[in-house]
Amino acid sequence: MDETWTINELVEEVARRIAALPAPKNGQVRAVPDDRTIRYYATIGLLDRPTAMRGRTALYGRKHVAQVVAIKRLQTTGKSLAEIQALWPTLDDATLSRMAGVELATKSRTTRKDFWKAAPAPAPSRPVPPPVPQASDAELRVELAPNVSLSIALSDDAAISMADVAAIRAAAAPLIAELARRRIAMHADEGEIV
Repeated sequence: MDETWTINELVEEVARRIAALPAPKNGQVRAVPDDRTIRYYATIGLLDRPTAMRGRTALYGRKHVAQVVAIKRLQTTGKSLAEIQALWPTLDDATLSRMAGVELATKSRTTRKDFWKAAPAPAPSRPVPPPVPQASDAELRVELAPNVSLSIALSDDAAISMADVAAIRAAAAPLIAELARRRIAMHADEGEIV
């Protein structure tokens, strides 16, 4: 099992990770969230359910750290919690990881026979620090149709509203219609166009 934290330990881990981020522009936004704020994020759907429970104590994992750091990073760019809620469903784990600078475990699609062919990765000689988030690390992913999505790299000063997302979907409608007309589909397992 990956490392886990209680909510107070989660607050400390998040504080450690966002120490390098710029201070929020909005004076109403706290630079480091407290345990009440993190519970509120969970209540409004910005934070996944706890990874595990130890008695009545909730335990949180790396994805929770990434979620809270990404929320605070987006708030430093002037995004409201409502805007972040609208953006949240478009983020995959890879994008969340890049935004927060928190490495998340990726699910491998290695088959059983491929497992034995793969050489083990050499262990690093010293601990590698987590990547420092860059301005271009934010990404908006808009699902246009099943198996068709559009990814847009965002800078810190970019502001995307739900109206922008709707306009993007409307502009892509002719492309989606053409793909449907040509019966082009993507096989998720093989990554081939048929």
